[in-house]
Amino acid sequence: MAVELPPSPASGIWFGSSFRGTLASRRLGRRGRIPFDPIGPSWPTGHRPTNGGTRDSVHRGLPPAARLGPVDPTEGGQPGAEGSLVVFGWRDPAVVAVALLALAAGFGQFGAVAALGSVAKTFGHITQGATFADEAGLSGTMLGVGLAVIRLASLGGLPLAGLGDRFGRRPTLLGTCALGLALTVTAAVAPGYWSFVAIFAVGRPFLSATQGLAQVGAVELTASAERAKAVALVAAGYATGAGLTAVIHSLAGGTLGFRGIFALAAVPLVLVPLVARHLLEPSRYGKVTAAEHRPPVLGPVEPEFRGRLAVVALLALAVSVITGPANSLVFIYAQNFLRISGLVTSAMVVVAGFVGLGGLLLGRWLADHWGRRPTVAVSMAAIAVFGTVAYTGSEWGLLCGYVLGVAAGGVFAPAAGALANELFPTSVRASVAGWYIAAGVVGAVVGLVVFGAVADVGGVRNHAGFAAAVVFLPMVLAAALLLLLPETLGHEPEELWGEG
Repeated sequence: MAVELPPSPASGIWFGSSFRGTLASRRLGRRGRIPFDPIGPSWPTGHRPTNGGTRDSVHRGLPPAARLGPVDPTEGGQPGAEGSLVVFGWRDPAVVAVALLALAAGFGQFGAVAALGSVAKTFGHITQGATFADEAGLSGTMLGVGLAVIRLASLGGLPLAGLGDRFGRRPTLLGTCALGLALTVTAAVAPGYWSFVAIFAVGRPFLSATQGLAQVGAVELTASAERAKAVALVAAGYATGAGLTAVIHSLAGGTLGFRGIFALAAVPLVLVPLVARHLLEPSRYGKVTAAEHRPPVLGPVEPEFRGRLAVVALLALAVSVITGPANSLVFIYAQNFLRISGLVTSAMVVVAGFVGLGGLLLGRWLADHWGRRPTVAVSMAAIAVFGTVAYTGSEWGLLCGYVLGVAAGGVFAPAAGALANELFPTSVRASVAGWYIAAGVVGAVVGLVVFGAVADVGGVRNHAGFAAAVVFLPMVLAAALLLLLPETLGHEPEELWGEG
């Protein structure tokens, strides 16, 4: 479930522990060991097992990659070539490379949110009046519709993410990330508000597809024992990129302006070729036959999967109704309404980053010990409540609501990412990720438009606070949909679907 987290720049540094073959073996229900393949595929620098893949290496956890598959019962035997999978620890360069692409996507995507106050001041007019437009520079409806158009453009991420099922995860990830960042840089030269919206909207689908496919890659490159950690790392990467944008704008927005912020997307763009050296195609994808690499439309999601897809998509939609306006309007609310200084805003984002790191660690632990479903349910409710608190109209309300909302998003990400990807077989997983993107887009658009419309209603002193309560709190009821889904804790996707 690809759901945008609030920015947290300190996240994504230290998570979990190295791969333990014996633990993964227990998760798979096998009594035997999981030896490492000393031959295996062609290993880039930094990926090949370092000690020949002996049995002892499994217990020491030294090699970064393991093959899961038929095991020769003789001493020192290797898994059979047919039906085996290559998986990695969450700290292996192959998984870290996926997280770095998510970081680049977060940096590019969140620019419109972090710099929204500067955009409104540049293309609008701030006065001392009492309406939303007087304080923001542009009306709530105009801002909401503009952000909704940008979000709606993310629907293009549906077919783009689905290309990962047809052409592979690796080439699709690299292509969508590079193109999305290049178009983001182009938005820096926009002459007006609506041209800015149009240019940024063209690049948004590519970065949305990158975000969705990064979670798919994290799931497919790891075994069950490592999966929540890998998903947490990818979520932290995205949040770190978004947080960097917010911090840079808060500290140097007056100098750089929104144009300088968008031009900085050129930095991760030039680093994409370096990341590509360590990015691998998951072996799970390699096991899918050519006939199953289908076009990215609803057709490949067979009828047996569509009911489950509808449930998860509705959950993604409900969460995005909250996170769409909560994340997109928080900085313009801080800067143009509460008049919080850039230094305080920057400090808020940094503190939220460390708290978000704790949320990711807690979410990873809860997902692996308590279960994916209950962790998602509790964190959904927390996101709605803390999002509402952030818009109550006081500086402390914003600071506390934002920081705790980031923590709740951190708890949500590992469990939701693991659950949503484990529920579907490899042959359709990237296409399904595209549908999560589409559901999230619809939810964010609905949230932004309704939030803006309610905020423009007269007769209410705290326009934004009233809008937040009306939009966010009812979405908690959607958590009941989790009762329709199975718990996937402790299972490999191949066990759930009989693949390979």
